[in-house]
Amino acid sequence: MTRGRRRRRAADRRRRNTALTSAPSTVRSRRRRWYVAFVAPVAIVSVVIGVTVSRRGGSRKALPMLREAAPSTLVRSADFLGAAACAGCHTAQYDAWRSSTHGSAGGSPIPDRVIAAFDGRPLRFSDATVTPRRASDGTYEFLVAHDGARALSLRVDGVIGGGHMEGGGTQGFVTRWKDGTYRFLPFDYSRHNRDWFCNTGSRADRGWVPITADIPLEACGDWPPVRVLGDAPRFANCQSCHASQLDVAFDTALRRYETKYTTLAINCESCHGPGRRHVALVSTGAADRRADIGMRALSTLDKDQSLRVCYQCHAVKDRLRPGYLSGDSLERYYSLALPFLGDRPLTADGRVRTFAYQENQRYSDCYLNGGMRCTDCHDPHSQHYRDVNGAPLAGRFDDRQCTGCHASKGEPEAAEAHSHHPTRSAGSRCVACHMPYIQHPELGNAIRYARSDHTIPIPRPGEDDVARAVSGCALCHRDRKPSALAAAITAWYGTLKPRKTIIESQLRAERDSGSAAGLALLGGTEMGKEYSLMRSAGVTRLLDRYLDGETTLVDDDVVRRLRSIAEREDEADVGALALSVLHLTRGDEPAIRRFLSRTLDRAGVHDLGVRDRWTLALGYAGDRYVQKGSLPAAIRAYRMALEIEPARAPLLLSLANAERDAGDLGAAVSDYRESLKPGADLPLTLVNLAMAQAAAGDTAAAMASWRRANELNPNDPLPLFNLANVDLLQSRFNLAIRGYRAVLELDEAFTPAEMNMARALAASGRYREALRAVRSARRFDSSDANGRLLESQRRAVLGTQAKH
Repeated sequence: MTRGRRRRRAADRRRRNTALTSAPSTVRSRRRRWYVAFVAPVAIVSVVIGVTVSRRGGSRKALPMLREAAPSTLVRSADFLGAAACAGCHTAQYDAWRSSTHGSAGGSPIPDRVIAAFDGRPLRFSDATVTPRRASDGTYEFLVAHDGARALSLRVDGVIGGGHMEGGGTQGFVTRWKDGTYRFLPFDYSRHNRDWFCNTGSRADRGWVPITADIPLEACGDWPPVRVLGDAPRFANCQSCHASQLDVAFDTALRRYETKYTTLAINCESCHGPGRRHVALVSTGAADRRADIGMRALSTLDKDQSLRVCYQCHAVKDRLRPGYLSGDSLERYYSLALPFLGDRPLTADGRVRTFAYQENQRYSDCYLNGGMRCTDCHDPHSQHYRDVNGAPLAGRFDDRQCTGCHASKGEPEAAEAHSHHPTRSAGSRCVACHMPYIQHPELGNAIRYARSDHTIPIPRPGEDDVARAVSGCALCHRDRKPSALAAAITAWYGTLKPRKTIIESQLRAERDSGSAAGLALLGGTEMGKEYSLMRSAGVTRLLDRYLDGETTLVDDDVVRRLRSIAEREDEADVGALALSVLHLTRGDEPAIRRFLSRTLDRAGVHDLGVRDRWTLALGYAGDRYVQKGSLPAAIRAYRMALEIEPARAPLLLSLANAERDAGDLGAAVSDYRESLKPGADLPLTLVNLAMAQAAAGDTAAAMASWRRANELNPNDPLPLFNLANVDLLQSRFNLAIRGYRAVLELDEAFTPAEMNMARALAASGRYREALRAVRSARRFDSSDANGRLLESQRRAVLGTQAKH
């Protein structure tokens, strides 16, 4: 894997490039969204990030207050020593790691690491030429020559990935940006395809496609570079997976982002945690005299603890708070279940629906009925394959991965009888049927990116045509219809092993409506932590369908089932999601409020974890209402969320924006000011505060807030853009043009700035320049109706001038 999560939803695509009429919303940590609010004819822009809450509970009985402060990190950057500190004592493990896919997962651009062709041969888009080459000083760079624009050199400051993956390996590149972030360049290389490609998912919605003269550069969603290395929620980001001990945060003193990491590879401490204390104990001999060796022994972890070590990177997750470093508690900082809200990366039976990693192992019988951990098959140091007893295997197709546990299938005759394929044929291999390579659907089929199915399913080819991942049978027998393959499976095996009732129930819910669907989503007889991800998936789907307008889903029977789930589940994700649905749908009823209150009282050590997830789910509900244009419902959801966690500064922004756009400017200004507290994104908050001040008619206060935001972060285009808008509205056209150009220096794809600059140029009589500006803006959004209108107007003016 080389690029982290590569997806933004369709709604995100529209917001990135289209002017909207209202702007409040929440952003979960793995996405970037831009919200554009037009005050005709000039755009005023705000950006909202974070999980949204509100603090007003009305006259209802107040819910219990949070009993503990937000956790301080248990791990410090200074506690990490780097992999070299391990080499002296753990030579064999260190040598195995150094040549592994983790040890070579990334680093500085050097010839031994770069597999892509930086040979000076140009990559041709329809409107640009990109040349990957070695500069005269030996550094790697992309020279971007765009039609009508000066050539731009983008230096490669880091390499991500090495094309290692069997199902399609890729390599990406990052450059250090002017604001201190490291940003992914949109030009990726596929070892499998031996070709350069880009990700069009957030713009052209074609997935990953080879770079050809048939697509414009602007079809690449990461152009200009917007995806950040590290977990910076204001931007599209790869979280903290593609480096070791990676942290990125805005430094108000430096007035830029500071990006810190030990290495772009995945080092020893990424899994084991910080080594300073361990080294100190060992070097003094203290470790020999005590059970505590200063570092957790990963081989002693139970299956869920062990999986969480891998799920730091090998799972889609939502961030709850900043500051995570390896060795700390993953669940205090991230949720593995909340990504099911909206995105639904997995189907009801755990197959990859859009894009996911290996978290769907939690749907496998090997996990549910056994103790399977990642390290049962993957050597944690070399990443080579091994059997359950640790014996090395030749590769991923070695059947001993499976027969180490399923010994009855291990003999050649038994294997052939079981698989109905000749011994040693491709079809006789265990993984061919039970862990087939499947292309991730949202990436398309042009660039190979297939990953083995970690649900380890029984092949069910009869279901290949019902919007789920194909079976291993269909991958090989492409010439046969699913019905024919299903008939063969029935003839060989008879009735297949039934699925878990929780899975069957959720699959049934896809065909049901009303309360029947609600009960089915929450159904199944299986309980306990092994089933928490499945249970969470059902509750998130219930919430999504309710927000889609299926309000009859939540009747009294469903409410009783939700209460039972909230009472019985000790997993924070499941309990919090059930509580959020109860709060949203029945939160004004006295009996439900008493239940919510009692549940919080009993939460104990889980109190903060439940609240974090509860507020995020309610903030998500508020966002959905905003998208539908239902601001009162959004404000209600945000205020409910603030009942649970009243003091998180970033979460007040969405409430304030919703109040502003609903016309309650006094409340909006008050909530913006409330969110100006330590830990907040102060420049962003000031931008939004200024919008409310401007809407209230206090232009001087708004300009002061925008200027202060610009002082705090000179690399943020939003304050400059809004200040230029004021100049345009007050007919100071030259100042406005200068301001818009400063914005475009920071973000070439800031379409509203280019459009407004065209207006200012036209108002100054500079029609040819205005037409060029409109055309430039439309590179990033050719469907924009305002752009088409402006272009036709400017053409008409130029035509009239030519006649005279």
